[in-house]
Amino acid sequence: MDQLHSGGTGGSLIVNAIQRHADRPAIADDRVRWSYRELGEAVGRFMTLFRSIGLAKGSAVSILSSNRAESWAAICAATVMGLRYTPLHPLAAEDDHAFIIEDAEIDALIVESGKFSARGLAIRGRVPGLKHLLSFGPVEDARDLLDGFDTVEPAPLVDESVTSDIAWLAYTGGTTGRSKGVMIPHRALTTMAALLYADWDWPSDIRYLAATPISHAAGVTVYPVMMRGGFTRLVPGFEIESYCRVVAEDKITAVFLVPTLIYALIDAKEVRARYDLSSLDMIVYGAAPMSPDRLREGMAIFGKIFVQLYGQTEAPQVITSMRKIDHDDTKPGRLGSCGRPNPLVDVKLFDSDMREVGVGEPGEICVRGTLVMDGYWKRPEATAEAFRGGWLHTGDVAVKDQEGYYYIVDRTKDMIISGGFNIYPREVEDALMAHTSVASAAVIGIPDGKWGEAVKAFVVLKEGANVGAAELQAHVKDKRGAPWSPKTIDFVEAIPVTGLGKIDRKVLRAPYWEGRTRGVA
Repeated sequence: MDQLHSGGTGGSLIVNAIQRHADRPAIADDRVRWSYRELGEAVGRFMTLFRSIGLAKGSAVSILSSNRAESWAAICAATVMGLRYTPLHPLAAEDDHAFIIEDAEIDALIVESGKFSARGLAIRGRVPGLKHLLSFGPVEDARDLLDGFDTVEPAPLVDESVTSDIAWLAYTGGTTGRSKGVMIPHRALTTMAALLYADWDWPSDIRYLAATPISHAAGVTVYPVMMRGGFTRLVPGFEIESYCRVVAEDKITAVFLVPTLIYALIDAKEVRARYDLSSLDMIVYGAAPMSPDRLREGMAIFGKIFVQLYGQTEAPQVITSMRKIDHDDTKPGRLGSCGRPNPLVDVKLFDSDMREVGVGEPGEICVRGTLVMDGYWKRPEATAEAFRGGWLHTGDVAVKDQEGYYYIVDRTKDMIISGGFNIYPREVEDALMAHTSVASAAVIGIPDGKWGEAVKAFVVLKEGANVGAAELQAHVKDKRGAPWSPKTIDFVEAIPVTGLGKIDRKVLRAPYWEGRTRGVA
């Protein structure tokens, strides 16, 4: 490796932040509050404990836990030691967890006692290659890392990671079959942190609230917070009342939420009225498209403090950003954009023959740059397919306007072909959510003898709303045209979402496509 241009790793980012911001508040959960110095001591203790069981550079670690400070300290210890870290989503099924632990060749799994004790034992029983079951708190036949934790001698924080090594081996959502391990090297991790640091409208005093699991995807957002000497407050999931209380008590200035949770916050008028949320200075949203009409409602409540991210596991978090100033409602359609490409990323829209499309024409978002993954773990064919033509193919379809703003139409695989028309669910969902009675909506294609596929919608109404299917069908027909109008609408209490907050179309499609193959790639 070229030693002259090495360095700048995830490990060095962590060590630097701990040294630079020693006395500042670093991280807190419902039980502990640590300064950067105290976080550094915890990181050093986990390094000592990891070494004591034989983990060394190149070993692989995974964590199954709710949001707690020890999780982040353990992740930081793994990163500084040059271990490979694989996140597990706490809400995923046992089969998914067992598959990932086996596929990623995990050496040590840490589980939180109580909620995840049984899951940890079940995984160990199913994955013979797992060498160590460790725990936060007592778990049967597991080594409790927190037993006597304060008496463990912290190892010195010396970065052993290498720019080209895999920092995170993160698995895709798996909404279309088995999830794939995405190899994210330190190079991509630090590129992401620098881009988030530079391209979002962070408040001068960062007090960041993380409700989604930091042991999973949300953890990567903590890196730029550490670079800036900011404070991260962890809460175990999103519950409106406790969420608003923490924002008020800790004077939170920055949050990340998926759109479905922002909708819940917008609709919880009585809860919001009980708490002072005026400290909020940046609300980042992403992971799924947000309805422009609901975004408008949010801006009316919280002000012009919204920032959007668009990325994917293969190019984490920052392919494009939509900054506060970009949320300009005087520009028709602008609130439906995902912003413009970040400065350290090349982005182009290509057709299926790898020809760049013109302004206003739909094409697949393709990406190049140091942000991009190294490929899929042990999947050379999938890697070759994702990198064809020398670009990362995201699978997302977008159009670009004259000013360079991108508008995601939808996933290529979610496109509905009905009566010869190409219909993207996002188009129908946005039209439905433009109706004043609709809180949220999801759209799929279902088999239809006449049309090939028929547009079917699932709608959650706002509290007290009373509207029928015919009115919503007419509304979509008026907004988009007859082919986009759902042939059927089911009114539901809630729309199923994946652990990352995306609409779970696989669950919605299952009753209609059982035993059939959709004609869409």
